[in-house]
Amino acid sequence: MEVAQFHRALSDETRLRVLALLTAEGELCVCELVLALDMIQPRISRHLALLRDQGILQARRSGQWVLYSIAPDLPAWAREILRASAGAVAQTEAGKRDQARLADMHERPSRQCCA
Repeated sequence: MEVAQFHRALSDETRLRVLALLTAEGELCVCELVLALDMIQPRISRHLALLRDQGILQARRSGQWVLYSIAPDLPAWAREILRASAGAVAQTEAGKRDQARLADMHERPSRQCCA
């Protein structure tokens, strides 16, 4: 992973908010991110695809769900930057709203049925 490409991937507020939620939650599906970020699905999917293509996220399909998480093979330097960035985003008003909307979501996909 190239350092400049990694930083370019993080240079968007929506992608940072996605990464903050995934850092906090571990794994989320597109529908959870759409609700938490209050954005349309195509926009979220476009950002997820970029992060996946850069090797920052991994995706796994389970039935009807596609679940996203932080790639486990990220270099240590990238994990540290991601952890610090996610922590900072989580403290913003937008980050707090994202977490609140996710916490209020009804009928979230069960991880048992998605595993």
